[in-house]
Amino acid sequence: MEQQLTWIQRIELMVLLFLHGMALSAWFVPLGTVLQGAGLGKWTSFAFAASALAALMSPLFFGAMADRSVPPLRVLRWVCAGAGILSIVTAYALNQGLSGPSIWLLIQLQAVLSVPTNSLSGSIVLARVANSHGQFGAIRAMGTAGWMTGCWIVSGLQLDASPKTFVLSGVLWFVLSAYTLLLPAGTIPSRGSSRLTLRQRFGLDALSLLKEHDHRVIFVTAALVAIPFAAFYPYTPVHMKTLGMQSTSAWMSLGQAVEVAIMFTVGSMMVDWQLKRVILVGLSFGFLRYFLYAMDAKIPLLLGVASHGLAFTFTYISTQIYLARRIAPEWRTRAQALLSLLVGGVGNLTGYLVTGAWLACCQGELGVNWQQYWLGLDLLVLAVLAYFAISYHGQQQSNAARNPSNPT
Repeated sequence: MEQQLTWIQRIELMVLLFLHGMALSAWFVPLGTVLQGAGLGKWTSFAFAASALAALMSPLFFGAMADRSVPPLRVLRWVCAGAGILSIVTAYALNQGLSGPSIWLLIQLQAVLSVPTNSLSGSIVLARVANSHGQFGAIRAMGTAGWMTGCWIVSGLQLDASPKTFVLSGVLWFVLSAYTLLLPAGTIPSRGSSRLTLRQRFGLDALSLLKEHDHRVIFVTAALVAIPFAAFYPYTPVHMKTLGMQSTSAWMSLGQAVEVAIMFTVGSMMVDWQLKRVILVGLSFGFLRYFLYAMDAKIPLLLGVASHGLAFTFTYISTQIYLARRIAPEWRTRAQALLSLLVGGVGNLTGYLVTGAWLACCQGELGVNWQQYWLGLDLLVLAVLAYFAISYHGQQQSNAARNPSNPT
């Protein structure tokens, strides 16, 4: 029988994800406009790439630490405090007029600490709801609600192009760090008396999870679809402006609003539906989104933005739940970290390069051929959908679940 969390336990986790979403959005969403306001617009693409580069470096290391030596909540506390310090230092550096390379270095250092908070917070929540997946969607929805609230606060205080938004983000990181003191720290699996190798300390042994067929298909699918999906945040607002739309940030939040609504039901769907069907639904909505974009009109574009919440939730949130259900407990934090590395690092970094280069190819004398651009990316989504549909087997129990000491 499914073990239900108490309402106090649910509220604890909801507040954790809500604060996390606020801290992330107050930094990430206005990042480009702040740099442009400081005369550093040419560094915008490098600043966004910093998160992808960080995802290649830090999640596995912190994930290994959380699995083997320190409870995940304590690791989250440390990295949140560090991210808060670097956020405020970056704001100070911008006010002092430091050069582009110096500002980028601070942004990169901040990303090294803030990026692994995604996998850490996810593993903390999923560890608490390991036997209560029907409740996960509603809890995870609060992270998106926090993201939206952070955006609204930034705009409400008119900080969209001001370095002060990084001070706000820093304060929110400190609040989140302090909040973790109120939660039970949890435990880490015993590893016996064996000494850790350098490969284990940096979490590289998590790559052995890819030996199991279904695990590999899940990870590869998530990384590959991140490539075309990477165009959503950078280029949807640009397309909106070419159609004469204003307040693009507000229109973009439509996707998050749908995401919140759908996550209140995704937990029960994960119980009632086969995982393969859930992820196929997500990939199908991802395909539908860019197909609607290709119509190059306001209403279809907004419908496409709304479908983002469906595509994201059914693809990535379902993947996180898969890892919680199919990976042995002592490997779960590293599994979430590996997902962060492959999606946020390999997938997004490749996506920024590929979608940016494709945009240049679709650029003509009269502007961007948006129909060609989005249909081209849609072919990539369709290819990933076909790969997953053919490759994923949907085994009832993985080897890792049968033998917790072996991730394969």
